Amino acid sequence: MANPHLKNILTKEFFEKEDIRFMLEAEGLDKAELFKYAAEIKRQYVGDEVYLRGLIEYSNICKKDCYYCGIRCSNKNFNRYEVSIDEIKEACDFAIKNRFGSMVIQSGELQSENFTEKILKAILLIKNKSNGKMRITLSCGEQTPEVYKKWFDAGAERYLLRIEASNPELYKKLHPENKLHSYDQRVESLKQLKAIGFQTGTGVMIGLPFQTINDLADDILFMRDFDIDMCGMGPYIEHESTPLYKHTKGLISLENRYQLALKMIAVLRIVMKDVNIASTTALQAINASGKKCALEIGANVIMPNITPVKYKEEYHLYKDKPGEGLSVDNELDYAIKAIKNAGCEVAFGSYGDALHYLKR
Repeated sequence: MANPHLKNILTKEFFEKEDIRFMLEAEGLDKAELFKYAAEIKRQYVGDEVYLRGLIEYSNICKKDCYYCGIRCSNKNFNRYEVSIDEIKEACDFAIKNRFGSMVIQSGELQSENFTEKILKAILLIKNKSNGKMRITLSCGEQTPEVYKKWFDAGAERYLLRIEASNPELYKKLHPENKLHSYDQRVESLKQLKAIGFQTGTGVMIGLPFQTINDLADDILFMRDFDIDMCGMGPYIEHESTPLYKHTKGLISLENRYQLALKMIAVLRIVMKDVNIASTTALQAINASGKKCALEIGANVIMPNITPVKYKEEYHLYKDKPGEGLSVDNELDYAIKAIKNAGCEVAFGSYGDALHYLKR
């Protein structure tokens, strides 16, 4: 029988930090009850449909040097690439043919006129090819408000900028100390995106070195208080070519990070009932059924990777990233199977706008 205190917490309309921490620490029957309730909230507020987002990993060229990321600018152990406009066209054709309602352009962080214009060109191509019927999410890092506005005006409706850690002190431990890696600028960029009108998303890594349950509870509060529209978060998976790797000895196991990530998804669904939550690839890297499990307990977005296969092994954010050899058809088949195995429906052709955004 689940803890009566948990049952009492789940009946609340507003959650205090202590409530969130208690949910995140749930184990055994309490965890099962938490997942069951999160699934009910998902069904009630966003339904059983799962939105498809065709993911293009546009480039692994990055000027940032984050201590956890495999494509950090100091890592010389792989080849840098950039997807061509013709390859974006092919990916868009695939997405249209297979009734995707949305595409995602993700890349390393660059700030230059050349990069701005290339992303702009990709946005305009996708909008033109789809007769304006394809939603576009960008995840291209920190930019000036002028660049954000240019991309928004061209037709990009959504932007994902992960905070990675909402605790400023923890954030500092994950990044070099310079203006290029400023916590305050990260938060300011999120504010700028929201002010421009983007459906704005963020996310965190779960199970990091130096991270506590209090930090994760604060991450949930950060997302609630910022009033995000969408979230992409997952377990921290180390990369041997990063400075943070030396701190992973003694870290909680990958399995425990995976379970904690599932609890974060469930708790966020309970706290922010109508936001879009992605079932991320990092979950699958630890557990082959990870994406399905996330969909069962709160997630409602899945992102088949439609990047050309020849590039996929070079977008190496963390070790053992799954799907490197899968074709775009294989990626789509896997996503559809995960959705159906979770007892959900594929929302073919749906824009998948966040209800939270539409209600604002």
